[in-house]
Amino acid sequence: MMTHRFRFLIAAGLFAIAAASARADSPTAAPLPPPDKDEISVQTFGERNADCMEWTNSCQVCRRDAQGKSQCSTAGIACLPAAAICRIKKPAP
Repeated sequence: MMTHRFRFLIAAGLFAIAAASARADSPTAAPLPPPDKDEISVQTFGERNADCMEWTNSCQVCRRDAQGKSQCSTAGIACLPAAAICRIKKPAP
C-alpha cells in the first residue's frame, strides 16, 4: 500500500515539473521597439519650447527657474512616459 502512494507522489511530482517546463518554453510576445528618444524626452521638449514654463510627459514634471534654466523631477521606475505637453506658458509681456 505504501508503494502505491509513493508511486503516485512521484508521478504527480514529475507531472508538475513537466507542466512548469512546458510553460517556460512557451513563446513570448516580441519585445517592443525602443521609443524615439526625441518623442519622449522632456528635456528636448523644453529646449524646443522656450515659452513653456512647466511641462510634463506623465512621468516627469519640468519647470523653468527665474534664470530660465529647466529643472526636472525624477521619473519613477515603473512609469511609462507619454508625449510631452506644456502645462503653463510664459505670461505675455
